[in-house]
Amino acid sequence: MTDILIIEDDQEIAGMVREFLCSDGYSCEIRTSGEAGLDYMREHSVRLVLLDILLPGLDGFSVCTQVHQKYNTPIIIVSACNGTDDKVAGLNLGADDYVEKPFSIDVLRAKVDALFRRQYGSSGRRLVAGALDLNVDARTACYAGNPLELSQMEYDLLCFLVKHRGKVLSKETLLNGVWGRDCFVESGTLTVYIKRLRDKLEAESGNPVHIITVRGVGYRYEE
Repeated sequence: MTDILIIEDDQEIAGMVREFLCSDGYSCEIRTSGEAGLDYMREHSVRLVLLDILLPGLDGFSVCTQVHQKYNTPIIIVSACNGTDDKVAGLNLGADDYVEKPFSIDVLRAKVDALFRRQYGSSGRRLVAGALDLNVDARTACYAGNPLELSQMEYDLLCFLVKHRGKVLSKETLLNGVWGRDCFVESGTLTVYIKRLRDKLEAESGNPVHIITVRGVGYRYEE
């Protein structure tokens, strides 16, 4: 299941939105035309659509109509069409909210969070990496369907690693990102928490396949 489908032909805007929403714990996909977006929805479950109006081919109003009729999936229109008539038309066609371009990414994130709370309760945000499933709001973790018992700091560290999966993170980046810049925590503490996570997550903690040590630099999470 995909949390958010972004249907937007401006790839710079789409990439920026995906980056921020993924960092918030949402799984996101991008499609650059209305037809491609609808094709994706025929094959995948989607929990929210972020929809531009001025799309090549099938415009956003037509996409909004089809999504509302066929799937009843929540829609937030994000568009440079800022006239009152456009807003009224979008809302009348089934959109749940309307965000004008240019927009504040923080406002968009707040609207997405609010819609997920209204529509799905407090369990909207998830981080999924292979067999690992983290519910960011409920602060629960499962691996291959089995719950993981994690302390608060273990959970925060695992979330940070998963949000940046595939990237090498220095020890300083991890300490600042998880414990905070104002906390005086030594790298040995990080080593202890990495070992605890490996003991709970890896089949063989001494031969990890997910939390990888990059010698002389830090760590990388792999699915």
